[in-house]
Amino acid sequence: MSTSETRTAAVKKSKTSAAPLKRARRQPTTHVAGTKAPTKAYHHGNLRESLLMAAESVLATHGVQGTTLRDVAKTAGVSHAAPYHHFASLNDLLAAVAERGFMTLGDAMARATAQADTRERLLHIATAYVSCARAQPARFRLMFAPQLTQGNAYPALTAASHRAFGILMAAACAHDPVKGPELALCGWSLSHGLSNLLIDGAFDHLPNPVPDTDALVRQLAARALGPL
Repeated sequence: MSTSETRTAAVKKSKTSAAPLKRARRQPTTHVAGTKAPTKAYHHGNLRESLLMAAESVLATHGVQGTTLRDVAKTAGVSHAAPYHHFASLNDLLAAVAERGFMTLGDAMARATAQADTRERLLHIATAYVSCARAQPARFRLMFAPQLTQGNAYPALTAASHRAFGILMAAACAHDPVKGPELALCGWSLSHGLSNLLIDGAFDHLPNPVPDTDALVRQLAARALGPL
């Protein structure tokens, strides 16, 4: 082999051996065996509370049927997967919102029992019930939504609703130990139905004048209780 041929072969061998090194530099660095790749930590303070507040907001705007986990996550400013850290489904989240609604209702009814007179106590409970319903109409309707109240899928929600009704029952039995249970059912039915009628604006265009809300509630509840 001539000198020129020897030099040409040497150059070709040098280029061939260098190519794998160049390709290796383009490959991403791998982690050493036994070590863990760093992950991005999730930070959002009290995620559960944020989701519940966001659900209240979405519920007030879109109603029960229009509320989705995606919209709740967007309103809370978190990823679409974030709600699943605390709630397995949309119904689980809505049940927690409904539970809070019953706790708020029960607290308002409990404050009404501060009245010494048992009749006034029942009238104040009726007023408190309607006021709570009108303050959060979408949540009020959610509290009695069939997908949440059928069976006992949500024990905490059931316990909160039983507490609220128990306050009414105790007040009714204190007023009339014999007819207390009947009075409680009558008062609950009246307050609940009146709440829905007021939320729907059913009294807005009646031909006859209707008293303001608190006066109307007291007037109808007093009629249900009978004469003094």
